[in-house]
Amino acid sequence: MSHAPKLPAVLLALALSGCGGPAADELLDTAQFEELQHNPTHARALYEEVIRRYPGTPQAERAAARVRALTEGG
Repeated sequence: MSHAPKLPAVLLALALSGCGGPAADELLDTAQFEELQHNPTHARALYEEVIRRYPGTPQAERAAARVRALTEGG
């Protein structure tokens, strides 16, 4: 008996499992770069986009921590 028909369902489940993946990582990297370039307004907008687009992911948690730090002045 072949398990091949189940493979697409497994891949879909993994894709939707709450991992923000490379796109979320790229947004985080860009936001961090904006911070280094002394552009906190744009950095904050990018962090908020990560939170909005990838809720419940580790990337969203890191983004939320940076938003809090930017809000507190650090």
